[in-house]
Amino acid sequence: MAAGCCGVKKQKLSSSPPSGSGGGGGASSSSHCSGESQCRAGELGLGGAAAATAPSPSSSSAASSSSPGSRKMVVSAEMCCFCFDVLYCHLYGYQQPRTPRFTNEPYPLFVTWKIGRDKRLRGCIGTFSAMNLHSGLREYTLTSALKDSRFPPMTRDELPRLFCSVSLLTNFEDVCDYLDWEVGVHGIRIEFINEKGSKRTATYLPEVAKEQGWDHIQTIDSLLRKGGYKAPITNEFRKTIKLTRYRSEKMTLSYAEYLAHRQHHHFQNGIGHPLPPYNHYS
Repeated sequence: MAAGCCGVKKQKLSSSPPSGSGGGGGASSSSHCSGESQCRAGELGLGGAAAATAPSPSSSSAASSSSPGSRKMVVSAEMCCFCFDVLYCHLYGYQQPRTPRFTNEPYPLFVTWKIGRDKRLRGCIGTFSAMNLHSGLREYTLTSALKDSRFPPMTRDELPRLFCSVSLLTNFEDVCDYLDWEVGVHGIRIEFINEKGSKRTATYLPEVAKEQGWDHIQTIDSLLRKGGYKAPITNEFRKTIKLTRYRSEKMTLSYAEYLAHRQHHHFQNGIGHPLPPYNHYS
């Protein structure tokens, strides 16, 4: 069950919904970074045991909002490389890469694409249902790159300017107070009843509020608008929100770092493109 919750375009919060917002009813199977999420609290799965991670390029970015010292990070640069492999092969019509070597434990996950020096959001879709990482990353690489309704499908020309982030979600907790979460540490998923009496949900990954410079109230109000709530937002209404907080592990890799990582490991496809051969994963 897919969801959308990560980066948003810079926006001023107001009483009107930001552009690109949409409703997210419980019947939908997916959601994207516009803040919609269609998943029930009981389906928020947790990942399995941690596994050793592959070495990452020195300039890549890894971050964790998990409790310090709680466990090894599972997310790795190789996961971002695999996402680039999948997208590259799709755009060039090559056979898809084989099964990767990193752990195949199930996790809720998101794949985020940003583009350019200013790292503008280019696509982000994921799932709150725990999926085996091999199939989950393969699926959501293409879903986020090609089917995010706010953007046209990606093209070959965009590849050199892309940044790929993989987020693995952990530590889901239902809380009683809608303010009981920490900006920059927790992602949040809210469930509310809109002005028409329909149940709606919306979510942001842990980094979003901090990147946007939002406080708790601004983040909640943005999520309500993203989830399609159009009525005036009062403090009394905020108190009716059901909120689940969670943490994440995140790895980010640029396309240049992806190429360097593959070249360093001597992965060439033999026709001049620095792609891994398909037997790399065998």
